Amino acid sequence: MPIIVNLDVMMAKRKMSLNELSEKVDITLSNLSILKTGKAKAIRFSTLESICKALDCQPADILEFSKTENT
Repeated sequence: MPIIVNLDVMMAKRKMSLNELSEKVDITLSNLSILKTGKAKAIRFSTLESICKALDCQPADILEFSKTENT
């Protein structure tokens, strides 16, 4: 998929664990893990907004478009 999810990078920069982000954003660990590993097919804007607020970042810090698909 040409969309790369850099959620783990932002979490590391903010020194935030998956558990902590899950609590702040009110998303289950399993759904957050699916997003973090890039296996999610979609994300709601409200969820993206909550994640950006919790991590104090912009959507582009989390999501990236790559013209070359990584396999």
